This record gives sequence, structure tokens and C-alpha cells, in this order.
Amino acid sequence: MAPGSATASGPAVWTEALGGLSAGTLSGRARPNEGMTTMRRSTLTTAGAALAVLLGATACTGTTGGTDDAEGGADGGPVTLRYLVEEQEDAEALELLQGRMDEFEAANEGITVDLQSAPLDSMRSVLQTQLRSGEGPDVFRWGSGPTFGGALAEAGLLLDLTDAYEENGWEVYEFAKEQVTIDGKVYGIPGEMETIGVFYNKDVFDNLGIAEPTTLEELDQAAAEAQDAGFVPFAVSDQEGWQGGHLLSMALSSRIGSERVNALLAGEESWTSPDVVAALQQWADWQAAGYLTEFPTSINYDSGTALFLSGEAAMIPNGSWFVDAIVVDADFEAGYIPFPTEGGSGIFTGGLGSGPFVSAQTEHPEEAIALLDFLASEEHGRWVVENMQLIPSFPVDTEGLDVTPLFAQVLEDTEQLASGEGDFGVNIDVVAGDELNQAMYDGVQALFTGQSTPQQVAESLDEASQA
Repeated sequence: MAPGSATASGPAVWTEALGGLSAGTLSGRARPNEGMTTMRRSTLTTAGAALAVLLGATACTGTTGGTDDAEGGADGGPVTLRYLVEEQEDAEALELLQGRMDEFEAANEGITVDLQSAPLDSMRSVLQTQLRSGEGPDVFRWGSGPTFGGALAEAGLLLDLTDAYEENGWEVYEFAKEQVTIDGKVYGIPGEMETIGVFYNKDVFDNLGIAEPTTLEELDQAAAEAQDAGFVPFAVSDQEGWQGGHLLSMALSSRIGSERVNALLAGEESWTSPDVVAALQQWADWQAAGYLTEFPTSINYDSGTALFLSGEAAMIPNGSWFVDAIVVDADFEAGYIPFPTEGGSGIFTGGLGSGPFVSAQTEHPEEAIALLDFLASEEHGRWVVENMQLIPSFPVDTEGLDVTPLFAQVLEDTEQLASGEGDFGVNIDVVAGDELNQAMYDGVQALFTGQSTPQQVAESLDEASQA
């Protein structure tokens, strides 16, 4: 681990308290993003053709190695599984994952894993088409929740894993399992738990004499002082669009809490609410004050994160998946806070990231399920915590693991919130439908380009929610 690593703090095992949470506590009671969304966010700069090359490498799912592989399987000899993941924040992460696949192969003679990666934007464009044609991967990581894995399940493109859960005893938290359950059938292993908040450069804050912000007023003042000192106060990117969903989600969730955000999603409140307008207005005001990256819609995710990692930006709104990139690429310590409110520290927005699913057309379902069994094991969960700085969606004993101080904080915060001691905000784009998400992405971009006011964006959200 990096210098200055610390032993994981907080409860050693996330068990009954966490497993008993409702879906609303971590990802919104209505429910991806990302989560995707969420998920550790991928680089989004490669064209969709890159994934087409990956997925179209063979004419049939799971047959990357020629005739022998095509005829292989539980009864027919060696098998090659194609496992597709999103591009990682850093190249080392993919190398680490490849090492884990080597360990899986050593424990499962006759199975080879062909690990491939592609930009998330490319996967969005062609994954469903490739799965329909039978040219897609055997196993792939995709967002938990109805608009991601749920949409593929409803299209008949995912293998039903209900029996596999029982046969293998996968102990996934119930609230997380609900996010990969469609019509009573379970279709995947939920992705890692994620939070979204604001990272800040501790060195910059210390040198400027800025204390960790605990209110919105203090955060605003920190931005002003960072600007006066020549720093970009907030490294905000929104070229891809989904980042705007995070900006609204964190500001709105802290302002009104998860219960009312879920009321908006359920149609029980109007998106023209003054609180929605105020959450949008906050980002518009900061842009007008020059606190954001200039022209956010022209800055992609990689460029935005580079501003923070290089020390040019004092803060960045991002998710817990970003911790690993900070550990690898930054030469300063970072702090991580929830988006604050006028009267207090606010709450972290939460959700689930990408998790593994199996193609309904795989020729090697038994081997694919064996890979999922490996990925759902506590041993792999401990490895994920220690090496990938991610939080699995199933119980993991973290005692004795070496993690960085920043990730130790993320673990502790998540454990406290998950144990019922607080609220998690809602990452809107992982629980909302396509119409609302598109209106949100387009609306925040229009806000940044001056084409729409906060009130107009709120009206477009309300209209989309009724579509």
C-alpha cells in the first residue's frame, strides 16, 4: 500500500445492521447508476467502435480461442470466458484485476478468462446490440438498478441467477440484491457501494488556513479563498453529461434528504419545487462567481480529474471510486466531505456501482457462474477493499486490512450511515427512467451554457417525470 496507510477502522464485519437496510438508505428507496453509476467511473473518450472491435472479436459468445474453445465446456474441455469491464481510473487497477483472474484460473483448471476493458460510453452504445447478436462477452460488469442491468434483464439478455444464488450461498446485502432483481428473479451480483461528495486538497487548505467546510457558507468561502490564491476552486467536468446528474443529486439530497428525493421520483412532489430550483441555482451561482472549471461542458471527466490530481484545483465533486486514483496519482493528502447545507454538514449521496452479469447467450453458463462465485466470495471482497479501494455489496471482515487514511474514512462513514446512524442521499440517475435522466443531463448542461435558467431546468425535469 501507499505510504501512510492505516488499518481499516470501524466495525470489522458489516453484517446484520447493514443487511437490514431498506433500499432507500443506500440508493434511494425507489430503487445506478451507477449506479453507475456509478461504479468507479470509466474514461469516456474512446469511440464506440473500440468496443465493437472487442465485442465482435468472435462470431459467438465465449469463443475467443477458436474451435477448441467453442466446443469446450463442463463436458468438452478447456473454456475461455470473455469478461468485459469498464476502463479503470488507472492502468494499474486493470493489471491488479488481471492478477486476480490469474488466481481464479489457477483454482479452476480448464477455464481461461479473457479480461477486456472498454469505455463506458462505448458500452452504452453497443453492448445491448452485441448481446442480442450473441457476439457479446460471457460475463460483464454493468450498472446495478432498473435502468442498467434491469433494462437488459427485461430484454431477455441476462442469465437468470436465482438458483445460482441458492446453490452457491451468495450473501449479498438484501437492499443491494433488490437492485438486480426483476420480477422476482435475480440477474447479477450488485456492484460496490459508492458515495458521492466533495474531495478537497488538504495541502492547499492547510496552506491557505482553510478549515474543513461544515456548512454551505463555509464551502462557499473556501472556494472564494482558493480562487483568490490562484486555484480552480471546483474541478467540474460535464462534457459527458452524467456528471451533472451527480451535481444535482448531491446538492438536492443534502438539502431535502432521501425521503423527499424519493417523493420526487415517485411523483408525489413536483420537480418545480423551490428546493430543486435552489439546488440547481447553487451550481449556477458558483459558475457565475468563477468557482467552477471554465466551460464545464467542454471538459471531459479525465480532464476534470486531472485538474484536481495535479494540484491545480482545490476541490472536486466526485465519488468514492475516485479514492484509488488519488492514492495512485496525487502527491498530496485529500479530504472527503458530504455536500453541506446552509445549516450543517449535509449527507453523502449513495448508490451501487457496476457489478457482474452473465449473458443469456453464453455457451458456458457453469463456468461463468463459477467466475461470479469467485467474485462474490468474502476473500475477493477483502482483496477489493484493500487493493481497489472499493466497498463490496456483501459482508466482508475488514479487520487487519491495510488501507489509506482516506479510504479508512470512506469505510467508516459508510459503516456509520449503513448502520442506521444517518441518511444516504439518492444518486438520481441510477433510479430514474431514461426520460428524466436525459432531461437532467441536458438541463444541467443548458444551465452551464446559459441556455436555461434553474427554473426552466426544473420545469423540464417535471415534464420528463410525467412522460
